[in-house]
Amino acid sequence: MYNTNMLKNKFLSLILFSIVTFSASFIGGLVSISLKEPWYSGLIKSNYNPPDWIFAPVWTTLYIMMTLAIWFFWHSKKRDVNTIYIYFIHIVFNATWSIIFFGLHQIFFALVILVILITMIIILIIRFKRVNFVSYCLMIPYLLWCLYALFLNYNLMVLN
Repeated sequence: MYNTNMLKNKFLSLILFSIVTFSASFIGGLVSISLKEPWYSGLIKSNYNPPDWIFAPVWTTLYIMMTLAIWFFWHSKKRDVNTIYIYFIHIVFNATWSIIFFGLHQIFFALVILVILITMIIILIIRFKRVNFVSYCLMIPYLLWCLYALFLNYNLMVLN
């Protein structure tokens, strides 16, 4: 049976992990809104580029899934703090991509950041799988989307 403190702590940890995770979305959104145009519209894009309206709902869903993944991991009996640190560092790289790509208009360096981010996601997935299967599963769509983003980023680099 849950006591009030346990529920309060679970709720507080969910709020804190949400704030940390969605901070990347917030930073990326600010940079994108203020520095994306007219540069991005002028890029030659491949036929594989989805319409712009797809990105917000996909990323929102992924940020929710990432938040839940780290939250379930945090409340697992065999959790380790190093995985939490890796998660926080990975959030920094997540936000950094938007700054490098949309803010500084550096397609190649954004590609490098994305490779680092994908590597960290794979490390998190492996570490999550050992401790919490739900956390592991919640990260798979994020990995797949970032691999797709890598493909799009690469195409933009080649075409421009």
